[in-house]
Amino acid sequence: MPRSPERYDQKLNIETTDIQMGIHRSFTYHRYEPTPYEALDRLFERYLVDSDNHVVDFGCGKGRLNFYLAHRFGPRVTGIEMNETFYEACLKNLSMYRGKGRQMIMFEKCLAEEYTIPETANVFYFFNPFSIDIFRQVVSNILFSIEQHDRPIEIVLYYPAPDFVFFLENHSMFTLKLEVQLDEYEKNANERFLVYELGLSAS
Repeated sequence: MPRSPERYDQKLNIETTDIQMGIHRSFTYHRYEPTPYEALDRLFERYLVDSDNHVVDFGCGKGRLNFYLAHRFGPRVTGIEMNETFYEACLKNLSMYRGKGRQMIMFEKCLAEEYTIPETANVFYFFNPFSIDIFRQVVSNILFSIEQHDRPIEIVLYYPAPDFVFFLENHSMFTLKLEVQLDEYEKNANERFLVYELGLSAS
């Protein structure tokens, strides 16, 4: 698969390459920046996702992860985006998308902390989209969903913020399952994926 973002976008007939600097930024919600395709390729060399999964991407931006996963692996993928401009870009990309698994892609416009976690969702992806306070609330919502429908879940962090890591590693229910380092080509120790797992409560 092509690693150039422009070529990959062209292949799927979507547009996800621009980093949006002009969109309103705050201490609560962070700017849009898509996960590099090369980083996604590296992650999914070691981390299994298949058609049985339901992945939720919080702060999905223009939907790059959603289209990438649907095309390569065929899981159900839901992108959560609070920004109207990005949400409309997701819908435009979906209307033009030429890859596989179009019927498995959904987008919802809402605040992450107000999103109701569906009972099917079992993988949750975060590329440092918002503050630790919102992250705590989202995790709380995930745990509430598990109380209603017990199932194993995993949280995937890209370029993980230290306070996100501290929270998960000091939350007794989560354990680190996988770390994928990318610093050998980015020369940045923060360029990594961390995958945390939460098993069935009965286990």
